[in-house]
Amino acid sequence: MKLVLTCLMAAVLCLGLVAGVTADEEKAVTMEGKVTCPKCELKKADKCATVLVVKKGDEETIYWFDKDSHSKYHKEICSEGKAAKVTATVTEKDGKKWLKVTKLEWAKT
Repeated sequence: MKLVLTCLMAAVLCLGLVAGVTADEEKAVTMEGKVTCPKCELKKADKCATVLVVKKGDEETIYWFDKDSHSKYHKEICSEGKAAKVTATVTEKDGKKWLKVTKLEWAKT
């Protein structure tokens, strides 16, 4: 009986740790940069999309908006990008960093 209870407690502990790691991976981050179109402005894509370009020193990182976020914000930036602060969850797929935007604030000009 003690062995069964010990195994059960160990399983519960492991599940708790796995759930905690998954929650951390999906934590929202806030970044500032330029929201723009990789086709029209950056000339780095064959069709319109929405990306956030973040510069740190000499390095430039491009984060691609997911389908829903792209649909919501693309009209405003297709012909000319805008500075913004973006809060989103970041995932990586096919060598690209993808954003699921939860909040976007355009910089005041």
